[in-house]
Amino acid sequence: MNHELAIDTFLDAPVAAVWRAWTEHLEQWWCPPPWRAELQALELRPGGRFAATMTGPDGARCGGESVILEVVAERRVVFTNALLPGWQPQTGDPFAFVGRFEFAPERSGTRYRASASHWSAEACEQHRATVGFEEGWLVIAKQLEEVARGLAGLPAEDDALDQAKARDPLSC
Repeated sequence: MNHELAIDTFLDAPVAAVWRAWTEHLEQWWCPPPWRAELQALELRPGGRFAATMTGPDGARCGGESVILEVVAERRVVFTNALLPGWQPQTGDPFAFVGRFEFAPERSGTRYRASASHWSAEACEQHRATVGFEEGWLVIAKQLEEVARGLAGLPAEDDALDQAKARDPLSC
């Protein structure tokens, strides 16, 4: 059975910039406002530590320890919160899953797919319900795109739209 949650979207930034934003600037885009992210570790190698904490405006905190399972530069990062570094099992609080982030060149941008696979339908639904998975992950994908566009020297999307309207005031 497939107990997967996923988003699949186009990011208007080149793969190299999206990869750099993902690997070097995660704190800038990892969670939707007003939450903020703090990265403790991102060791991009199999067995490497991936640890981040998200803090809400009321001080609520979530996140935790994970281990990287696979890294293919500019193509894929796979991790799980069911393991700790040293391949030590853990329960995966509040639910265990395998996360996958995939990057593929498409036109002048990037096809971005983020997914979470769960051991049970109950864990899958808990993930959907507790974090508003699709909506939240689409928000952070948009934030990732904005950071990547900046790294690539491209104008912010709002700036690009304003520039287009200045050239053609009838454009929508």
